[in-house]
Amino acid sequence: MVLSEHPDPRGIRVGFLTTLPVVSTGQVTGFPPGLRPVQVGDTQADTAAGMGRGASHLQVNVDGVDWDLVTVHLKSKLLTFPGGRFSPRDEDERARFGAYALYRRAAEAATIRIHANDVLNEHGQDRPMIVLGDLNDTPQAATTQMLYGPPGSQFGTGGFDHPDRGDGSRLWNLAPLIPADHRFSRIFEGQRELIDHILISHALLGRVTSVDADVTGLPSIGVNPNARRGAPASDHAPVIARFT
Repeated sequence: MVLSEHPDPRGIRVGFLTTLPVVSTGQVTGFPPGLRPVQVGDTQADTAAGMGRGASHLQVNVDGVDWDLVTVHLKSKLLTFPGGRFSPRDEDERARFGAYALYRRAAEAATIRIHANDVLNEHGQDRPMIVLGDLNDTPQAATTQMLYGPPGSQFGTGGFDHPDRGDGSRLWNLAPLIPADHRFSRIFEGQRELIDHILISHALLGRVTSVDADVTGLPSIGVNPNARRGAPASDHAPVIARFT
């Protein structure tokens, strides 16, 4: 088991369980050079210069080849207001804190994308890499698509089978490979959403054998996370990919 060394204030952190030989471990926390601190609250001092929940980077050996795996939990769309409230005082406050959450999630997505750039070094055709976790938004969201890198060639697009200069840096979202009736990982106020994702580098495109989400018994949640305090199971469905 490998856990992030940087949980959020509530103790929530990401990690890995693996039976594969571990080559190395690492942490992704601070925003990269060029990315300034973002506003996360109403006062001038309310800024963040790093991931709210640190990402964990694990390198494992698979049949003699090193694979890089990065697991993340980006800033939630569920808003927390001053004093730990889950309800705003007024609609102005709701709008402001919705913006702050988006600023942070975008900055965190950029941080992970830049980390992936460093790992792949434009050689994704030869370097197996997986970025996965709770991205807290759908495949179409700007913050999710930021992680893909160069646009185009995703599964189901006309450019998928056509090599291009972006292949060495691009990450492909496995979401389109999930059976349509299982293509969600959370039910929010009765609406199905896929917010947990697995992204892979070019080297793994031909090695995917199946992708699915185990949505059995998945509950619907609302805006107040305290409503599920003490619940025995997660309100997210596991998304599972298998490779040869």
